[in-house]
Amino acid sequence: MTATPVLRLAALTRVHGSGPTAVHALKGVDLSVHAGEFVAVMGPSGSGKSTLLTLAGGLDTATGGQVLVEGHDLGALSRARLAKIRRTSVGYVFQDYNLIPALTAAENIALPRELDGVAARTARREALAALDEIGLSELADRFPDEMSGGQQQRVAIARALVGERRLVLADEPTGALDSETGEAVLALLRRRCDEGAAVVLVTHESRYAAWADRVVFLRDGTIVDQTAAGSAETLLAGGGTR
Repeated sequence: MTATPVLRLAALTRVHGSGPTAVHALKGVDLSVHAGEFVAVMGPSGSGKSTLLTLAGGLDTATGGQVLVEGHDLGALSRARLAKIRRTSVGYVFQDYNLIPALTAAENIALPRELDGVAARTARREALAALDEIGLSELADRFPDEMSGGQQQRVAIARALVGERRLVLADEPTGALDSETGEAVLALLRRRCDEGAAVVLVTHESRYAAWADRVVFLRDGTIVDQTAAGSAETLLAGGGTR
């Protein structure tokens, strides 16, 4: 691929703390993800998977190296410009949902669009369409505490996908879901990728990683292996189907 990647991590390093107790969460990671590419990130607990996503989404600051989203160096942006890119270009699915308790499902999904200046009526229409896409239209006016954990996670996924997000980052998005719903979520991420978004999925489930075009393996903060589309299912024990 020769086009500018949607996401580029260059010699990315993140160190927590200092001195003898410092934790090197990432150690010079290089990774590019292009439009229309689905990359799964796997590795044992503490390998740096979630740190990689928080840095890629501009939610944390690197100790060294660069994070570029559509050519923009996140570390060189003002706070306001960084916030705008996070709202308009990046969709982030958190492990703990991060829904606003005082807002309904539709309002949670519409909020990022309204913050970027989209008219409230248009933002709500987009939110309802996103809820319909994940099969939760009936929950539009329910609050998070009126939903199950799985329903909250699906609403969080809809929020991450609404609008023209060029980069979708998903941190264990199927953790609260049963197998059937988890597969439906992966199908949704796959479809958004096929429509032109770059998708990065952190997962410990090989059957979900098998939906990806490429699987990246992290250990102790470094990339130790990568598999391309044709070989991923062979290397992933108990792999899944596309």
